[in-house]
Amino acid sequence: MAAVPDPAGAEVSRAGAQAYAAEWARALRRLGFVPHGAAETERLLLAYTERLARALRAEPFSAGPAGDVGRAMVDAHLTEPGMLEWSVRALGESFVDRVLPGGAHPAEAAERVAASQGALAAGFARALRDRTFAQQERIARSAWQARDEVEQALRDSEARFRAVFTGAAIGIGVAGVDGQIIEVNQSFADMLGYTAEELRGVNVGSLFHTDDAAGMWELYQELIEGRHDSVRVEKRYHRKDGTSLWTDLAVSLIRHADGRPRFTVAMIEDITERYELQQRLRFQALHDPLTGLPNRTLFFETLGRVLDTAGPGQRVGVCFLDLDGFKAINDSLGHDLGDRLLVVIARRLADSVADHGHLVARMGGDEFVILVDGGDGLDDAVSVAKAALAAVATPVPVGGQQLTVSASVGVVECPAGETSASELMKAADTTLYWAKGEGRGRWAVYDPERGARDIARSSLAATLPSALDRGEFVVRYQPIVSLLEGRMVAVEALVRWQHPELGLLGPDRFIALAEETGLIVRLGEWVLRQACRDAEEWRRRFPDAQLVVSVNLAARQADDPGIVETVSDALTSTGLPAGLLQLELTESAVMGTAGEPLRSLHRLAALGVRLAIDDFGTGYSNLAYLRRLPIHCLKLAGPFVEGIRGDDPAAVADHRDERIVDALVRLAHALELWVTAEAVETGVQAERLRALRCDTGQGRFFGAPAPAREIADRLSAGEAT
Repeated sequence: MAAVPDPAGAEVSRAGAQAYAAEWARALRRLGFVPHGAAETERLLLAYTERLARALRAEPFSAGPAGDVGRAMVDAHLTEPGMLEWSVRALGESFVDRVLPGGAHPAEAAERVAASQGALAAGFARALRDRTFAQQERIARSAWQARDEVEQALRDSEARFRAVFTGAAIGIGVAGVDGQIIEVNQSFADMLGYTAEELRGVNVGSLFHTDDAAGMWELYQELIEGRHDSVRVEKRYHRKDGTSLWTDLAVSLIRHADGRPRFTVAMIEDITERYELQQRLRFQALHDPLTGLPNRTLFFETLGRVLDTAGPGQRVGVCFLDLDGFKAINDSLGHDLGDRLLVVIARRLADSVADHGHLVARMGGDEFVILVDGGDGLDDAVSVAKAALAAVATPVPVGGQQLTVSASVGVVECPAGETSASELMKAADTTLYWAKGEGRGRWAVYDPERGARDIARSSLAATLPSALDRGEFVVRYQPIVSLLEGRMVAVEALVRWQHPELGLLGPDRFIALAEETGLIVRLGEWVLRQACRDAEEWRRRFPDAQLVVSVNLAARQADDPGIVETVSDALTSTGLPAGLLQLELTESAVMGTAGEPLRSLHRLAALGVRLAIDDFGTGYSNLAYLRRLPIHCLKLAGPFVEGIRGDDPAAVADHRDERIVDALVRLAHALELWVTAEAVETGVQAERLRALRCDTGQGRFFGAPAPAREIADRLSAGEAT
């Protein structure tokens, strides 16, 4: 027959259920007297079979129906001593395969069947006990009518209860309110490794595990005082051989007729294997599988607990460690050797702080963290960092090689009540970055002021792209003046950030960030196009001025294969003649140029664009290399010009800077290059530079960077005069 769905949607095999019920009935008849006819008995057992099947299929699962079946068996007087044993055993051995098509939730079948077995036995036992007590009460009330019958019924009831008690698969024990054991079944004794006789008269308190004794006595006391009728907990017991037993313990209070506590009945199930599996799974979830160290989850749990329970004045520290150059080891020697190295390093780090009890965890990759709990201050945290660095620095024998590695450590230490786990680790990560920036094998201590600056810097870096999209950048122009004629012949385009909150920011606040993030290419192109538009506007309004606009070109822009097309498009779209555009590159960028970037410079020069070397004299100073470059102008670095201070008598004695400027000007002129002196601050400097035949000057003496309209005003004023 096909499977028959029940009202809840669960399916059972009708044929399988009938066959199982028939076998159940035959077993019952073999075990002894059955108070029903064969057909009636089989009908009852078929109903029980189907009810158990539906319970195993049901969602959510409940073992309650199995308990109801146990009680129904007692109600139907199917209580032969071996009946419960056969029923519980058959339920576990063959029920699922025979009655439930396809099994019952394979991942949970064993657990559900086990729960149903326990519930069946418990329901059977409780019903038998309840019926016995009911029978006893009825017998007591009608003793004058049927004393002999009552005594016989009582004996029969006790025999049946004894059969269940003795044959139950779960441990059952009865104790007085003083904790003295009155009786236990064999399963209870076997679990604890005693005989039943040895346990009689023993106080249950002596069986409690030492770590749980206080809590167990508190629960037991609440029970016998009548505050609870039952309790259920997972607790440990001592076995006779000294080992521990984890149990699922259910204790019920049995009262006198007047409500006074009489004795307790405990039912225990051995869950040691399940508990140990749970512990193994938890360990795996909280520890690094490679090194065995606590992982980041356990570290943050521990750190959170330390911070939450910290008392007044308690301090906490973190040493965040990262191996230097570990990727190179992995790439050159392979990940297998890299993993073996990490295992050794992890063990050494743990050993280095073992005497102090500090937690060492692996955060991932080659990052480790040490929690300094209960230290006396920063010195303790630094000592831990030094010990960790020393442990890492010792050569490691791996795969027949001696590997020497170093690490960088970020150290953060502060009062526990003034921080949070996220703030502490963020500071540690920042400090680790500082340590790495200072070289290998170093430690650095967190500086709140420097941290605040870094946060502000990071905030600026994060908002750079959107600021460019919103048009927050502006261009200012600084005049470049002919030292011979005193006329403005060029301007340098200097970008500024009109920040909505911080005001006008100079390039020192954001150019380096733009270079690090790669935004310098977009920003540089925007400056180039804006400068070309403004220069073309000046050319149209003042055609005789022929004012050159000089735009800085970052190294990354110069390396961009599309730089020539970008410049050409900017000139074409604005109409600015190529001869009125000058591109400035730093000396270090130009001197290291080779291959495609060098070809780009020649192509730019071929367009007619002027090329200048900015800050000349502070970089490579490879003078012979200048002959290979299509350069038109050298801009002398400001420090050389600052040394020309004829208006300061105290500074006249040293003429080295002036001689250097003289030599550089002569060299540039020998190479047919134009020379611009930067950072001209005084008239004396301007005069000396004019005497040295320097061509043009730039600096505050000639004018600060100004908006495009002020440059136009200056050109207008120059034409008027």
